[in-house]
Amino acid sequence: MLVNGAKLGYKKGDASDYTDLPGLKEIPEMGIEPEKVENTCLTDKNNQYENGIGDAGDLTYKFKYDNTKANCPYRVMRAAQDSGETLSFQETLVDGTTTEFDGQVSVKRTGGGVNGVIDFNLAISLQSDLTYTDPA
Repeated sequence: MLVNGAKLGYKKGDASDYTDLPGLKEIPEMGIEPEKVENTCLTDKNNQYENGIGDAGDLTYKFKYDNTKANCPYRVMRAAQDSGETLSFQETLVDGTTTEFDGQVSVKRTGGGVNGVIDFNLAISLQSDLTYTDPA
């Protein structure tokens, strides 16, 4: 499946609908990688392991840079960064799979060179579990 058509939306507080963030260019890997914890007894012949708590890693989305309107993603997410508020997000894939999570954001504009485009990276620090919904 191609990533084309994927979307990222956000909402604040108790809002019922997600607002799409246009200009999405790249999505991150999504999932939890548990830490491997060694738990070997003196009678074991080999090391024994258990899964510890998980880490989603870096959730960084890349967007087309646009700062022409008050409601453009760059300004909206920069304001959320400045306020430190936690937002709710929903990533939607073209097959209908959704992943919902809460997080705090940081925004970083990329550099550029001759014939290079300027983007911005939206890094989200996870503040909740990941909730997956499979397509019908």
